[in-house]
Amino acid sequence: MKILESYILKENFKPFVVSLMVTTFVMLLDKIIDLLNLIIEKHLDVLTIVSIFGLSLPFILALTIPMAILLASIMSFGRLSVDNELIAFKSCGINIYTLLRPTVIVALFISFFMVYFNNAVLPQTNHMLKNMMIKANYRRPATAIVPGTFNSMKNYTIYVKERIDDELFGILIYNREKTKFPQTISAERGKIELANGGNSLKAILYNGQMHERDQKNPDKYNISEFKRFTLNLPDLGYKMNQEGTDYRGDRELSSNAMQEIVNERKNKIELIQTEIEDIQSNIDEINSNEEDVIDKKELKKNYNRLNLKKDKITTLNSDVRKYQVEIHKKYAIAFACVIFVLIGAPIGMMTKTSGVGMSFSVSAIVFLIYYGALTLGEELADKGVVSPFLAMWISNIVFGIIGIYLVIISVREMKTLDLTKIRDKVNKFLGFSIK
Repeated sequence: MKILESYILKENFKPFVVSLMVTTFVMLLDKIIDLLNLIIEKHLDVLTIVSIFGLSLPFILALTIPMAILLASIMSFGRLSVDNELIAFKSCGINIYTLLRPTVIVALFISFFMVYFNNAVLPQTNHMLKNMMIKANYRRPATAIVPGTFNSMKNYTIYVKERIDDELFGILIYNREKTKFPQTISAERGKIELANGGNSLKAILYNGQMHERDQKNPDKYNISEFKRFTLNLPDLGYKMNQEGTDYRGDRELSSNAMQEIVNERKNKIELIQTEIEDIQSNIDEINSNEEDVIDKKELKKNYNRLNLKKDKITTLNSDVRKYQVEIHKKYAIAFACVIFVLIGAPIGMMTKTSGVGMSFSVSAIVFLIYYGALTLGEELADKGVVSPFLAMWISNIVFGIIGIYLVIISVREMKTLDLTKIRDKVNKFLGFSIK
């Protein structure tokens, strides 16, 4: 029996590795396309580019590992079916459940690993990636200035006629930082650089004029010329130290960290609900004044407080749902590995397809439906239409039931799915052959 289990796992291992490499490479290519403009515009060095893609890899693997398991299951069990090895196993008294057992057990172990991966590795790499992307976007500050438009930056408005690489031409700056009368600075050319460890910017201007009105004597107008002038623009950098910002979004936190936030938000909701009850008691007391003299000003004040408290609860509930969705998603995607074995193995056996093209097409369709349902569920949960648990686990539940059904009919040798006709129709529609 151990020999059989080793053989089944060996048949799954090679397709899994190949599938993982292919799907990961495809998603990395998509990432390259998204980042291509940033790479070219910011002149990122090779180390930064490699770091960005390296930190993007864990997020991609969180998606491609379940998909690779699905694809490997279809290919491996499809090959066993094509080569009639399934018939040989059945003639020896070995049923489908026995063949599936080692694959399901390994998929279960991978699911537990993915739980750890999604809670320990992924949040940290997502956080590091965010910080690196912020730094990359501020690598060449001049590229943030759009020529021919007025660019607002805190207390400054910057207009340039032309930008060539990092050099700006025809510069006009309105400085509203220190005076109620804007200071106007014009220059033939200049450049903007990071300063103060990335927390500020500085504009180095050449051959220009500075126009400003005297605050004490508004009728007095000063014009001064300069060959070279440096204008400091404080608090306009990426506001980060060398380690980066400490703020973390929901995808940069583990489940335990998010659960702590959820508990804290729920405690706040309880306190606010108590305050709402007190405010409502005040309103009822004012309205029940026996002397028919209602303090309308006080009543309006209480109603305003009541509405503010209710809005606060709405915001807190939204936060609770958002974090709960992310918690359940980490576990749902992890345990999709087991679900995809139950889906992929019987599909491979029933369709008798071992070709990469058809296997990839079928697995891509299944995964897109799964992930599409997951994304839709996330949106509905964020809006409060369905519970976070149901939104994230409904795909696993439905696909799990379908997988169990497919396994049962595979055991009973009820071939209900013929991909040959589907493949011919797809080939005819696309105009090329999928094998």
